[in-house]
Amino acid sequence: MTAVEAQHGSALRRVTALVLRHWYILRGSWLRIVELAYWPAVQMVMWGFLSQFLANQASYVAQAAGILIAGMLLWDVLVRGQLGLSISFLEEMWSRNLGHLFASPLRPIEFAAGIVTMSLIRTVVGMVPVTLLALAFFGFSIYSLGWPLVAFFFTLQMFGWGVGLAISGMVLRKGLGAETFAWAAVFILLPVSGVYYPISVLPGWLQTIAWALPPAYVFEGMRAVLANHAVRLELLAGALLLSMVYLAIGFGCFLWLFNGARRKGLLSTQGE
Repeated sequence: MTAVEAQHGSALRRVTALVLRHWYILRGSWLRIVELAYWPAVQMVMWGFLSQFLANQASYVAQAAGILIAGMLLWDVLVRGQLGLSISFLEEMWSRNLGHLFASPLRPIEFAAGIVTMSLIRTVVGMVPVTLLALAFFGFSIYSLGWPLVAFFFTLQMFGWGVGLAISGMVLRKGLGAETFAWAAVFILLPVSGVYYPISVLPGWLQTIAWALPPAYVFEGMRAVLANHAVRLELLAGALLLSMVYLAIGFGCFLWLFNGARRKGLLSTQGE
């Protein structure tokens, strides 16, 4: 085994250890698992009944049943991606464990990889039961989107991870007084994401902002699949490209703020 292979193997073990730590915490509390699916389920039921009502009207929704439910489910993929990462990070701060983690050989990129992986696990654990409830309650399957669903899912996850990493870095640098931003960060983007309506209904200046964000491409692409049975590859490509850019920016912000916190000795002084 070469030195490079040994180094990569050690990095993978450290990332796996961090993921297992958070997995054991999650698995050890059924309340935590229920919470992952609780809010998506509540929203799905609410929007599901609303869409059933609207489906009886001569409306846009009547022509494309399930658009509201699909929008809600995909929006929650973004929310869960960002919150899942932020919660994994905050749990380390609440337990005053950051100093211990970074006294080990764990590197910031490995820490980021660990909490990103845990975010993906949290999202899947929370969202899969809700998609099955949508099928049981309303006869709507998000999986009817086909292979574009995979692209939509990972695009929203990557964007959520980018936001989550930037917010985690800010909380690390500014302390738990900035914790509120971890819970509210992505919701400010809801009006310009086109979750429940086309981007074209927004004022021109807001449309410019919307098209600078990956969710607009995802939800426009979702409506094209459901309403017109068309896969708009240009929307998928734009969403994936922007998500990768935002993920890189988010990690860059996290690394910059982490290094600043480490120089100031903040890693061992954060906690409840």
